[in-house]
Amino acid sequence: MTSDPILLTPGPLTTRETTRRAMLKDWGSRDPAFIALTAELRSRLLGVAHGEGTHAAVPLQGSGTFAVEATIATLVGRDAHLLVLANGAYGERMIAIAIRLGLHVTALRWPEDVAVDPASIDSALQLDGTISHVALVHCETTTGLLNPLQAVAEIVARHGRKLLLDAMASFGALPIDLRSTPVNAVIASSNKCLEGTPGLGFALIETAALAGAKGVCASLSLDLHAQWCGFETNGQWRFTPPVQVVAALVEALRTLEAEGGPPGRLRRYADNLEVLAEGMGRLGFELYLPRALQAPIIATFRTPEDGGFAFQPFYDGLAERGFLIYPGKLTKAESFRIGCIGAIDRRDFTRLLAAIAEVINVP
Repeated sequence: MTSDPILLTPGPLTTRETTRRAMLKDWGSRDPAFIALTAELRSRLLGVAHGEGTHAAVPLQGSGTFAVEATIATLVGRDAHLLVLANGAYGERMIAIAIRLGLHVTALRWPEDVAVDPASIDSALQLDGTISHVALVHCETTTGLLNPLQAVAEIVARHGRKLLLDAMASFGALPIDLRSTPVNAVIASSNKCLEGTPGLGFALIETAALAGAKGVCASLSLDLHAQWCGFETNGQWRFTPPVQVVAALVEALRTLEAEGGPPGRLRRYADNLEVLAEGMGRLGFELYLPRALQAPIIATFRTPEDGGFAFQPFYDGLAERGFLIYPGKLTKAESFRIGCIGAIDRRDFTRLLAAIAEVINVP
């Protein structure tokens, strides 16, 4: 471990030295060696979610939001109707994207500390036969809440609609198995549970849906059908790729495999959360969510109400001790967030808890 601060955020996050070292090489973007690296990237991304044979991996330059917007723009046509299931900031962002794209969008909302309700989704789809696509955030990092993917996916499929899954904060750790869970598109990025570096988003999209999406996207650069055609034709990116980010992500995916895949990574993250939640409870901090809804990705804690706590000195004190937590709140209630993901383990959280005790003056 270097002297760099530990990043306890939902991404970018702390990466391994081997991942960072993979970025030290320059690549020719149209050279056979980089084309082979891109092919390995696409293959490994499919393997994480068992999408071989049914889905195609389409990486895209930019953040995860770029990939979310590109997927919606590519798959949801002007004559389609998108239902967004929202219980946090990232569901709301998908609604905003659809509105900006001029699409027909409907929102079904829940409070930020309540999981989406499958029965309500079932009723909505029964009542409105024009809905063609449903969008769900798997792990809503506004709070760290885990939504019921399998139940939602089965309902959407039973009604013959298509599910778009924002798996930004879950892909690579929480279970997503496209052999048994009907999802039209899974969207994620390089810099969260895959433990790569920022700069690359991607979507795993059903091949049949991609093949039928020619000309749907109004954007040149965000057209995932065109991006896919390029990869399938000559293995190349249409526009200049972030070559070092690709190299780092391939290395991170190899590391994920060596850790035992998503189940192995989930065990480490779950252990991180356990150490954090138990230690924070001892120090007087309460989790925002019920444990049954809390994913081991990022934990939200209520701000103590005793009046003696101020977030900025708390943040600054931890930063001085080498820990960067998320510097702002997204919840309506007063709260702060601490991430559990990245190349970190229980030893880092034990050190964090000692630092927190120091900062708040608990012996």
